[in-house]
Amino acid sequence: MLKEEKINNLLSRGVEEIIERDSLIKKLKSGKKLRIKHGIDPTGPKIHLGRALQFWKLKEFQDLGHQVVLIIGDFTALIGDASDKSSQRRPLSEKEIEENMKDYQKQIGKILDLKKTEIHRNSEWHNKTSLKEIIKIAQHFTAQQMIHRRNFQERWERKNPISIAELLYPILQGIDSLKIKADVEIGGSDQLFNLKVGREIQEMFAQEPQDIMTLELLPGLDGEKMSTSKGNTINILDPAKEMFGKLMSMKDEMIEVYLKLYPSLSEEEKEELLNLLKNKSVNPRDIKEKLAFSITKLYWGEKEAQKAKEDFEIIFRKKEIPNEISIFLTNKIKYPILDLLFDAKLAKSKSEAKRLILQKGVEIDNQLKKDWKEIVEIKDGMVIKVGKRNFVKIKIK
Repeated sequence: MLKEEKINNLLSRGVEEIIERDSLIKKLKSGKKLRIKHGIDPTGPKIHLGRALQFWKLKEFQDLGHQVVLIIGDFTALIGDASDKSSQRRPLSEKEIEENMKDYQKQIGKILDLKKTEIHRNSEWHNKTSLKEIIKIAQHFTAQQMIHRRNFQERWERKNPISIAELLYPILQGIDSLKIKADVEIGGSDQLFNLKVGREIQEMFAQEPQDIMTLELLPGLDGEKMSTSKGNTINILDPAKEMFGKLMSMKDEMIEVYLKLYPSLSEEEKEELLNLLKNKSVNPRDIKEKLAFSITKLYWGEKEAQKAKEDFEIIFRKKEIPNEISIFLTNKIKYPILDLLFDAKLAKSKSEAKRLILQKGVEIDNQLKKDWKEIVEIKDGMVIKVGKRNFVKIKIK
């Protein structure tokens, strides 16, 4: 692909808004190595497909030879970004933040070349920033500016609390841009206000203001914005089988959005599939399958994606047990069903096991289980199925 074509794709695919577009185009064509900033607060341990779209856009910059600068917001996570929140976040402890960010590089490394990526924690400078410096910068902004943001305005009208710390968040994020001398900052469309604050702070200190690129948001499986707090995510570390199965469970009307936004297929392949979908000349399930395969392959490789596809077909189309199934060894002849599900790692707790049974989500040897007090008579080779995708075969020691 020619450099000009790569730049065109960079500026269009999944992009909602660019500030300032002419400035960014000029920079991209100048041959200068740009510093491309992106921040991520470790408010949860898993990076989902929606968040990962921003890393794929960073990869496009990286492939063009620019310097990607990742800011892990271990300091700002103490507040939490309120950009898309209708209520105040629960403050995280430093211990929780450290635990959440433990596997971030492993996950990000599935997309970016970490050897070519500059990574900072924003505690590097915020732990040294004096209150005097914060006050000096904060004087350039008004409470009205902060509160007139859509989600704050709604909270204000409902008389829901808005903390002073939340009002400071955009300023702290803006200081990040100043400290690393960002030329461009990338974020979701819900981040626009924060990104603009970064421009203003850079100008205060006679630094050339960063250009801004906001990206369209990928919906979760329920059609709402994909969000860890909403629990509607597909995570990039979800096993291939689980990722494929989740993608196949999306509503047909969401296929077009995922096709357009996800970089797992070429533009030509996307156009062909979108035309087939529009003309109704193929079953949407077949297009969904190609999409699910391509996204799973992106993170797990072709071999694992193929295996996930075959397992899905066996379970959902042929209603059989998958080729590979976990084994649970036991020497018990009788087993309380809640203990069995927990010990076989089919439920995280006995209370969850009870809920799964009450929701009619547990089968043993194709028999639906309805009594959470049942004592199961163990047989060698019996198969437990929980939900649609989780199977365990019992082996007696």
